Amino acid sequence: MFHTALSALTFSSGEFLTLTESRGVSGAWSWIFAGEEQVWSPGFYRLLGLVPNAAKARYDLLLSLIHPEDRHLMPALADIRQGHVPREVIVRVIRTNGTVRTLSLTMEVRVSAEGRPVALNGTALDVSDREQLARLRQEERRRQSALYLTEHIATFSMGLDRVRDIPFAVAQVHGLPLEEICAEPYLLIVPEEREAFRAAAEEQIERRAFFQGAAHERLANGELWHFRILTMPVWDPDGTYLGRCGLKYPVRNHAPPLVGLHEGLAHSVTGHHLRAARALLDWSMMDLAQASGLSHSTVRRLEEDSEHRGSRSRLHAVEALRRAGVRFIPMDDGTVAVARV
Repeated sequence: MFHTALSALTFSSGEFLTLTESRGVSGAWSWIFAGEEQVWSPGFYRLLGLVPNAAKARYDLLLSLIHPEDRHLMPALADIRQGHVPREVIVRVIRTNGTVRTLSLTMEVRVSAEGRPVALNGTALDVSDREQLARLRQEERRRQSALYLTEHIATFSMGLDRVRDIPFAVAQVHGLPLEEICAEPYLLIVPEEREAFRAAAEEQIERRAFFQGAAHERLANGELWHFRILTMPVWDPDGTYLGRCGLKYPVRNHAPPLVGLHEGLAHSVTGHHLRAARALLDWSMMDLAQASGLSHSTVRRLEEDSEHRGSRSRLHAVEALRRAGVRFIPMDDGTVAVARV
């Protein structure tokens, strides 16, 4: 049994390791306590910024490469030998060239038939992009909250479940629970305007069309503010409906730039908008095709509304028209006007 346990500690075939480590995002390591044999796979060396087999695999070498602020997350030698290790830790590694990567290290202690710890197996996965994305999302949420606390401007989104993703600061400013606002945002609107606004907005949501409207909302301090609210459908490149994105800002302010919402507005541009824009520029379909890098047949499909809403071709056509001076302007009745600057 003891021999079987040790045999299970060896790495899988070279072919398997090649498959799992070829992209440079994973690695494996093991430590057999009897004889102090430690083995790192080539991928694990590379994750640590080391040349495979150029340095002897040692636990203290691994610890020395981990960011000082994260070393406390790693188990001590005494704990490892007693079989006390965390299932997973997320740590930063400072490579010899100065770059920093974030690794997910999983650990598993193997025991003999008598229950005595005999070895440690581990895997490593580079999760730098995932962790960076999480940090960016946190920073964006802080920025959105600060914007609503200071200017009462907010961007938001709605999934297929119709639950809104709204900055927490909206709940702070209006004095209502965030969960209630996300499930029923019309609660923010004063009662005498609420139902009419809800009916108009829901009609456009059902049609998966652009919506714009204005309404008064009461703040937690008793002030009454007039807001303009825009929402628009979002589609993926295959034409699948993903939900909606939106913008809310005080009417007394100039409309803020539609950062992140241009694509949603472009999805609301249909064939007759494109034909009107071409007419303002005195362009033929071939002119639009050349300016947007599309084929003549693609432009024809766009103008005949036979191309799905999420098509990247639509975005290219709209962007080409914008560069030429055309503006697509959302109106309060849910339509999109076409103008030339």
